[in-house]
Formats: sequence, C-alpha cells, structure tokens
Amino acid sequence: MRASLLHHARTSHVSRAFLSRTLTVSAAAAAGPVSVPSVKMAASKSQSGSRVLLGMSGDELQQVALDLGQQSYRGKQLHHILYKRKVKEIHDFVQLPLEFRRELQEAGWSVGRSPIHKAVTAADGTVKLLIKLEDNLLVETVGIPVEDDKGSFRLTACVSSQVGCPLRCSFCATGKGGFSRNLKRHEIIEQVLAIEEVFKHRVTNVVFMGMGEPMMNMKEVLEAHRCLNKDVQIGQRMITISTVGVPNTIKRLASHKLQSTLALSLHAPNQKLREKIVPSAKAYPLDAIMKDCRDYFLETSRRVSFEYTLLAGVNDAVEHAIELAELLHKWGRGHHVNIIPFNPIEGSEYKRPYKKSVLAFAAALESRKITVSTRQTRGLDASAACGQLRNEFQKRPLHAGTDHQQSQSEVAIAS
Repeated sequence: MRASLLHHARTSHVSRAFLSRTLTVSAAAAAGPVSVPSVKMAASKSQSGSRVLLGMSGDELQQVALDLGQQSYRGKQLHHILYKRKVKEIHDFVQLPLEFRRELQEAGWSVGRSPIHKAVTAADGTVKLLIKLEDNLLVETVGIPVEDDKGSFRLTACVSSQVGCPLRCSFCATGKGGFSRNLKRHEIIEQVLAIEEVFKHRVTNVVFMGMGEPMMNMKEVLEAHRCLNKDVQIGQRMITISTVGVPNTIKRLASHKLQSTLALSLHAPNQKLREKIVPSAKAYPLDAIMKDCRDYFLETSRRVSFEYTLLAGVNDAVEHAIELAELLHKWGRGHHVNIIPFNPIEGSEYKRPYKKSVLAFAAALESRKITVSTRQTRGLDASAACGQLRNEFQKRPLHAGTDHQQSQSEVAIAS
C-alpha cells in the first residue's frame, strides 16, 4: 500500500494518489482465477449474502429480469438506472413497476452502494472519502480535480482494491492500519460513483492506486475494470493499474491485452536497495520483474510506467538515477519514470528530499533519454497519505451496530 501523499502528474499520464505497496505473499496466493463467471453466477455477494446489481453487465441484468418473470427490456432499464442515473436504492427505481421492485428486494437483490463515513476536502480541491462498507469496515478513495491552462477539466478517482494492506511497509500508513479483506467488484466500482456524486461531475480517469495491492485481488479488479470501461464508460486508456510486483500476475494481466496502463512501483535501481525499501522484492528479484515488464510490453504494445519514490538520503542520489537509467535501457526502450517526492507520515523514519535533489535526479534520467515526470503534491491538508485518514478512524474494524447517524453528520461534501 502506499505511504506518499496525493500527487498529480504534470503529463497526460494521470495522477496517482498513493505510494506503492510491498508484497510478502507467494505467487499461489497472489490472485484467484481471472475467468469471468457465467451470467447466473456473476452477481457479487454482499457480506450478508444478498445479491448485488452494481457491477453486472447489460446481458446479466437482462437475465435478472427474465429470471423474475419480466421482459428483457426491464434489464436494459436496470442498466440505465444503475450506470446513467446512478440510483442508490431499489425502492427509488421509479422507472420500474412497483411489483418488479418488490420482487428484486424479495429475491435478495441490492444496488451495492455504501454510505460515506467521512469526507475531507483539501485547499487544492482534492477530496478524500472514507466509505463505510456493509460490514462496517472503512475504505479510502480520493477525487483529484485538475483544470489545465486551456480550461479542460479532468477528475481522477484513485480507488482501493483491498481494505487495508497485508504488506506492512515501514513507510506506508495503510500497512500500519492492518489488513481486513479483499474488496468485491461493486465495492471498487462504487468508489468511482461516490467521487462523481461528491463532485457532481463525471470521473474521467481511474487509478487503482489506493489501499491494497490490486494484483492480490486480480479477479475482482478485472471485473471492476470491465464494468468501469463498458458500463460506466471510462476509456481503458484512462485507467491505470498499479503494482509493486506480485510473481506471475504481470503475465496473467498481459494475457487480457488491456489498453490500460500498468504502473510498476520500483523505488530502487538494484536488488539490494529494493529489498530494503520493498521487503517483498526478496521473493520477486529485480531481473525477473523487469523481464515480465518487457514481456508485458511485447504482449500488449503498452509501455510500463515505473513509479519511483524519492526518499531523502536513501535512493535519491544522482548515482541512483544513473543506475536506474542503465537498468531501464538494459530491459527495453520507451520507458517512462514517474518521480514521487516522498511526503512524511507519522511514525516513518523516511524524509522528503530537497527540491534540488529531485531536479538533479530527473535531469540525470532525462540526459540519458528516459522520459520523466515529477508528481505535484496534492491534498496535503486532507490526511492524504494512503491509509492516513482511515487510521484516524479505524485501525481496527468498527463494531457492528456503530451509530450510523454520527458518521453521516461528520460528512462534508464538496460542492
């Protein structure tokens, strides 16, 4: 999981809100099968066992309608209600007959939307949300608005794929809050819809860079990706999936030939240093991960973006930049490096590098023909480090029956 504060790239590659995670799991535990379930088995199940509509395709929703004795066009209406009107409760599906709404509820269906437990708005307009899931766990998502010099507006949703993170990096706020479980596909999708609700604007870009390691929850991430692309209608090239590197999963992701961006959290130019910063690197050597990234490019024709968090006095020397350039040239061409100046979090021994060091690092890469972007810090006054806001409210799961009213009164929605 990530420890950095929210940032936004100055290039067309969208900003990533959180720093990368480390990994301590084996390849066998990394992710489940990625095949898409059949129509009748594809519905997400909530923690209480109810069936969830959010995340289902048009064909699946038509089958739901048919199974309840309705005509198939009712499924098309469901699709419109979920993904165009974005209604949150079945009893508000006023376009549908009352009898059909009752049948949906009696059959155990729900929309799959959760309440906002807390919202914090930074001075720069960045909004961090804590979403309270059905089992009372909290998950973070962030909306990052950017208007360029030409007046074009972009809204990036940085979404989580797990509740917390099992990897416990020393520089990561999320890891300090512990790990609870993987998110279901609808719990990922609803984060994007929550950002749209808060900003009253369509999300243009999605980055899987929030809490958790997406490759450890690949099945649900890919199903959420499909829905965001096909149903919510966010272009694949506007979606980025980030990983610190889970053995065998980059190959698996490549087989899907997505047009989305794969971002690898590298953070070091050699194996020895990477093991200090990213403990899981011991299980996934640098040469192996670089080979997988090269093969990913050959399979998909999509270049891999490398994330490099600068830690003062640790990995930010010009010598590190030179070594990084040599590493990238060894394994291919057309690489892009996102430099992320670290922003300290409570309990971390790492420090933010001086601006002079950041500029020198970038210049050393550029002089060796490596494309570089440096992230602009966003959301500093909104507990923006990944996991930081959640940890203020929930280092452990909230007790069942936590008073709902109090959490709702704390929400400050951006206008």
